[in-house]
Amino acid sequence: MCPILDGIRVLDVGSFVFAPAATTVMADFGADVVKVEPPGTGDPYRYLHQMPPLPKCDEDYCWLLTGRGKRSLALDLKDSEGREILLRLVRWADVFVTNYPLRVLESLALAWSDLEPLNERLVYAHATGFGDTGPEAEKPGYDGTAWWARSGLQDAVRPQGGVPALAVPGMGDHPSALALFGAIMLALYQRERSGRGGKVQSSLLANGAWSNAIYLQAALCGAPPFRHVDSREPTNALVHQYETLDKQWLFLALVQEDKLWPGLCRALQKPELHGDPRFATRAARRAHARELHEVLAPHFRERELAHWRNALDAEQITFGHAARTHELAIDPQLEAAGVFCETRDSRGRTVRSVASPIIVEGSPRAKTRPAPAIGEHTDEILDALGYDGAARAALRARGAVR
Repeated sequence: MCPILDGIRVLDVGSFVFAPAATTVMADFGADVVKVEPPGTGDPYRYLHQMPPLPKCDEDYCWLLTGRGKRSLALDLKDSEGREILLRLVRWADVFVTNYPLRVLESLALAWSDLEPLNERLVYAHATGFGDTGPEAEKPGYDGTAWWARSGLQDAVRPQGGVPALAVPGMGDHPSALALFGAIMLALYQRERSGRGGKVQSSLLANGAWSNAIYLQAALCGAPPFRHVDSREPTNALVHQYETLDKQWLFLALVQEDKLWPGLCRALQKPELHGDPRFATRAARRAHARELHEVLAPHFRERELAHWRNALDAEQITFGHAARTHELAIDPQLEAAGVFCETRDSRGRTVRSVASPIIVEGSPRAKTRPAPAIGEHTDEILDALGYDGAARAALRARGAVR
């Protein structure tokens, strides 16, 4: 059976992560994705792994992750011949994806209004930092600035008295890319009904607001500002993190508190808590949250994480282990759940990569094409567009392609 997007042709005319990650998902499901990059330098995302505090590595792991599954065309969009090549590809494509600022798209004549007349079936997807309209529409933004900081998420997770935390690289880009992917798929579905393409867009700010939607909805409903959590004096000791003997952390999440409280007392081997009037009811546990925390915190520090995982699992207590990222690379659950896929690194070795988090029963993922070198497929793509060897040589000579 063919992957579900087999036959869909995509132009990725973006940079860094947000928009290109959406086309990575499409490539995972069989789309033919042509990545358009500046000659010589390529997408600046290729060099992100060199920027502290990212881990040092000889392999360009950022590009390996989000560049996989694509063909690279090194093309100068400011050159008239380069532009003509791109317009031919626009007529060929089903989907055009970009995160270039609107002013750049207008200067290159690559806005939706420029491309729509060339291909009435084209789906045009625009990813932005702060949206297409409004006073900040032209403001540059990365996920750390627009998705994380501007949306309120950075402040929301800050502990009382603590400083705001830095965003993990790509932590807003990748979920935002799924929103853009969903918008593209809706537009393709609409095209099946109407025969015409259309423009879709998503922004890092909107996705950050969606991630922070519960607190934001509270504000919209007039609730007072939430109180930052003091780790020593939680308002709810049963939705809180605890350190273990081996300096690991686990996060209790007793959302169904009345149901799970007796089991937690058994898992802790502290049956006396269940009969303690300070903790006998939900209201009492809230009123005495500090006292309950003062009981639980030193108790959790008496045993290692492995003990608590077994004890809590036995009682079906909802909790999370604050896993360290390097541990996840060998985590059997991630392997079994299909979190990884295989690709090849720059030296041709088979390596694992993080798969897009979507599984469609009955539709296999495509065999993953390794992340391309800059312009690796330029001749292949030009040949398919009808440029013979002499024409390709002339284009290279003038610097329109590489």
